[in-house]
Amino acid sequence: MIATVLGCGTSTGVPLIQCRCSVCRSRNARNKRLRASLWLQIRGKSILIDTATDLRQQALREKIARVDAVLYTHPHADHVHGIDELRSFNFLQQTSIPLYGNEWTCQELQKKFEYIFRPKPVEGGGIPELILHAFDPLVDEMEICGEKVIPLPLKHGSKQSVGYRIGSLAYLTDCSELPDLSRSRLEGLSVLILDCLRVTPHPTHLNLDGALQIISELKPEKAFLTHMGHDFDFGKLSRMLPKGLAPAHDGLRLRIPDPLK
Repeated sequence: MIATVLGCGTSTGVPLIQCRCSVCRSRNARNKRLRASLWLQIRGKSILIDTATDLRQQALREKIARVDAVLYTHPHADHVHGIDELRSFNFLQQTSIPLYGNEWTCQELQKKFEYIFRPKPVEGGGIPELILHAFDPLVDEMEICGEKVIPLPLKHGSKQSVGYRIGSLAYLTDCSELPDLSRSRLEGLSVLILDCLRVTPHPTHLNLDGALQIISELKPEKAFLTHMGHDFDFGKLSRMLPKGLAPAHDGLRLRIPDPLK
């Protein structure tokens, strides 16, 4: 499996519009962060985790040729507002695309994108052809595109977002707390990609200390921080983190060992 970080930025992206801080003015390409999402290539299948606001730009950069399914973490704008870009993959593939999310996500998608999920007669360019599947994140596992996917309930402030484990990779963005059930599903990870918004505490996201604590408890072979704001300079953060832990960057490609071999 190859996992590609399409974006590792917070809801505003980095740089922020008109911000003059040193990170936002940095010439280091790894301080340029599109909205957070992940692309998985596994046994000939192409799976997105979230359709970030910047999906078109991300898909062009990474030359994504098809999308077989989308796993949603939650329905906040930065994670879903690229949904209309799936229309291009409908054109290419000549088929509908299945989407998966918890009940909160599916209800919000139906409200926010009524033109997709409760369509009226359309004139012009058409709408994405998408099939929405709600699931209970308390279930042990699901099969998506022939792969075992383990949902991971997460606390995102007062709401429940969802992380995902596929093989020995886990992707946990937008979380403020890791429930015991999810901890029990996260043993033996090769790679953990984990939320880390900023240095100071935040009510709906992990800060740096919180992320470091979870990583020390789960003990993955490697870990990467994502959903980062402009608190973090890539170079400075890289130098201060312990071995085996690094900030993600847009375009980061990770080859994940196949647990079946």
